[in-house]
Amino acid sequence: MILSQDRDPRLITIRRGGTLTDDDHRLLALWAADCAEHTLPLVEAAVADDPRPRDAIAAARAWASGEMPMMTARALGGHAMGAARPLTGAPRFAAYAAGQAACVGHVAEHDLGAAAYAIKAVAAAAPGDPSAGRVERDWQRSRLPAAIRDLVLEDQERRNAICWGVFSD
Repeated sequence: MILSQDRDPRLITIRRGGTLTDDDHRLLALWAADCAEHTLPLVEAAVADDPRPRDAIAAARAWASGEMPMMTARALGGHAMGAARPLTGAPRFAAYAAGQAACVGHVAEHDLGAAAYAIKAVAAAAPGDPSAGRVERDWQRSRLPAAIRDLVLEDQERRNAICWGVFSD
């Protein structure tokens, strides 16, 4: 569960009664795609012949650029999450990250789902390195566009507990 019951209006689009602009919504999707793509090799090493996670990341970017309808991107996100189900460990988390990224166009708060699953993937891939998740989190934060940085960091603090605590030290 990565979505809280108490929705932050800053992560709800203006047309749905929140304050999130379309430009910032697109930036969230692109950032989520970056987070998921960073762990894509983990899933592709396990199932190289399954294009669904890669297709979901491409869908997040295509939605953000206006080249794909939200419902199509969301469906491709669901397919990536379907690819995750039979997997375990790092590949499973990486596939879920891809699926979450593709769903940001539908619900902006899926951005943290992509980030959190990517952190879990990296941590699972390096069980002997207790700093692996933190290093991934810091890499993700270094990729945040200035326009959404404060929003994402505040949201990470707010939803950290339901995102497996991956955003804190």
